[in-house]
Amino acid sequence: MKLASFRVRGRESFGVVAGEGVIDLKLRLGPRYDALIDLLRDEGIERAREAARGVRADYPFREVEWRPPITAPEKILCIGLNYANRSADYGDQEIPKYPSIFCRAPNSLAGHEQAIVRPRESEQLDYEGEIVLVIGRSGRRIAREQALDHVLGVTLCNEGTIRDWIGHGKFNVTQGKNWDATGSIGPWIVTSDEVDLTRPLHITVRINGEVTQDDSTANLIKSFSELIAHVSTFMTLKPGDIIVTGTPVKLGPRSDSPRWLAPGDTIEVEVPEIGVLRNTVVAEQ
Repeated sequence: MKLASFRVRGRESFGVVAGEGVIDLKLRLGPRYDALIDLLRDEGIERAREAARGVRADYPFREVEWRPPITAPEKILCIGLNYANRSADYGDQEIPKYPSIFCRAPNSLAGHEQAIVRPRESEQLDYEGEIVLVIGRSGRRIAREQALDHVLGVTLCNEGTIRDWIGHGKFNVTQGKNWDATGSIGPWIVTSDEVDLTRPLHITVRINGEVTQDDSTANLIKSFSELIAHVSTFMTLKPGDIIVTGTPVKLGPRSDSPRWLAPGDTIEVEVPEIGVLRNTVVAEQ
């Protein structure tokens, strides 16, 4: 099942993707569920599945404005340097013992087919294609062997960065990672019963059709299960929480003058089992 959040005819809603359209679950399930995250907190996925069974789409894709699948998560946790050779790309030859972790704010990520905004203050808008775990069941100190049982499903992220602002603080990256609408997430969540998270997933990133990242989760340093076990050691994971699992090394030699995203560029992040997250860059007005 593919779960999505969207805006249609002037109102916010959520539902199930059916072919090239969406089934509006907010209309069918009533006021008890205002957003997709309410369905997760109420363990309502089976209710959603039943409501969508045999139902035709209410709206074609062209009529909806895609929103981030979870519009107001409690936590967005991002993992850095989690693919083989990524540490070496930053001059560190050792495999890290613990994952690097930082947080993003929800308004820093736009939905599928929505504009990514390059701010007036910098031209260094960078991109990072990543696979995202969406938590469906609460847990603390989750054993690695049970970790995937807590995953609702997976989606995609362009973990956009204002790269020169990363250096504005000595011990953090927060200020470079949280500019409004500099990244994106979506297009929808594919539930974990339809994706085998124990097998490698192939991720590809394209800028204006040119492949710029291409790798497999077989090369993750910390697996999905290990990330969940580690994070849940120090905080309770809750339904709707998001873990952005790391980005592959970019293709080609590392350059002292990298190509930043510019207005008019289109970036696509693709995993065949999930779909394609697509956005176009605009300049802030």
